[in-house]
Amino acid sequence: MKFSILIANYNNGKYFKECYDSVMAQEYRNWEAVILDDASTDDSVSIIKNIIKGDSRFRFFENPANSGVGITKSKLIELAEGDVCGFVDPDDAITPTAVSSSIKNFRKKVVLTYSVFMSCDENLKPLAPFKTRQVKNNDSFFFNYPIQIAHFVCFDRKIYLQTEKMNTTMRIAEDQDLYLKMYEKGKVKFINEVNYLYRLHSGGISQNDNKPQSYEYFAKVIFLAMKRRNLKKINGRIIPDEYTRSQDIYDLLEYQHSIPYRIKKKIGIFTQQIFGSW
Repeated sequence: MKFSILIANYNNGKYFKECYDSVMAQEYRNWEAVILDDASTDDSVSIIKNIIKGDSRFRFFENPANSGVGITKSKLIELAEGDVCGFVDPDDAITPTAVSSSIKNFRKKVVLTYSVFMSCDENLKPLAPFKTRQVKNNDSFFFNYPIQIAHFVCFDRKIYLQTEKMNTTMRIAEDQDLYLKMYEKGKVKFINEVNYLYRLHSGGISQNDNKPQSYEYFAKVIFLAMKRRNLKKINGRIIPDEYTRSQDIYDLLEYQHSIPYRIKKKIGIFTQQIFGSW
C-alpha cells in the first residue's frame, strides 16, 4: 500500500526542515509527500524547494492565490496518488513508526486511524501527550465532541472519494468535517502510540485568535453530520431544521459530559473490543 503524506503550507517554511526530517525517517518506505503552498508571503517556497530538490518522492505545488486551509487540503487529497492519506502540518513532525503503524491497521479493513499526539514547545521538545482512546464505532450519535479523534489521522483515500468530500467552506474545522464523514463510512481504529509531534507557537492557526471561530465552525460541522445521518432528536431534544448559533448545537450534546453517559460509552467500547465488533 502506498501512503501519501499531505502537507498544506502557508508561511511555515522556517519550520519545514524538522517536518522533512521526520518524513525521511519513516520506517515504512512506500510513501510520497505532496506539498501544496497556499500563496505564502514569506520565503517558504524557496526554502521548501531547496530542501526537497532531487527527491522524486516529494511533489510540490502552489495555489495561484491564497485559498484557505479547507480548499488547500481538499486539493491535496485530489493530488494524492496513495491508497492511504495522512496530513502533517509543515510546522509539526511525525515519529519514525507513524506511517508503518497506520498501514498495519488499514490491512485490517478500517477506514481511518488516529493516535496519540504529543504537544511540544516551539523547538519541538515534548511537553505533554493529548490523551485519548478508542471510540465506539457505528454510533449515529458520535460527533467527536469532546474531541477524541485527533493527530495522527490517516484515512482510506478510495473511501473518502465516496463521501461528499471535505467541505471547503468549513475553515479551521475542515479536519473535523473529514473525520466525521469517514467515521460514517466504516470502522475507525485508535493506535495507542505517540505518532505526531504538535508544535505550539504563536503563529499556529489553532493557537491564536481563531479559537472562537473554530468553535463556531465545529458546531456547523456537527450540525451537518446530524442532518446527513437523518437524525431528528438527540437525547429527547429536537434538532433544529436550520443552523442558527453554535451554542444550540453544543447544548444538544451536553449530556455526553454526564457520568452515566460516560460509563455507558466505556461499556460499549469494551464490548466492541472483546467481541471484535469494532
